Amino acid sequence: MKAAAGGAKLLSNPHIGEIPLDQAVDQFYTADVFMHTWDLARATGQNEHLDPAKCAQLLAGMLPLDDVLRASGQYGPRAEVPESADVQARLLAFIGRKP
Repeated sequence: MKAAAGGAKLLSNPHIGEIPLDQAVDQFYTADVFMHTWDLARATGQNEHLDPAKCAQLLAGMLPLDDVLRASGQYGPRAEVPESADVQARLLAFIGRKP
């Protein structure tokens, strides 16, 4: 972790370069916790419903980064879902889950 001008901390990552830490937390880590909420809910037999607006926001932001995300090794191949699938199913399929 480096410091930027003004003392802000930077996250340095070989896949995305340098990004302000607060932006990285918002863009990556918060999203990661959100998506893993589904995993935990499914594993424990609880409500698996995720906020559709947040699902749409994440999917829209991730689609253009498909190659980068797959190359990171953190995402497996997409799962197949029908074109009529809701946004939660499409997001989960994009990250390799089978909704």
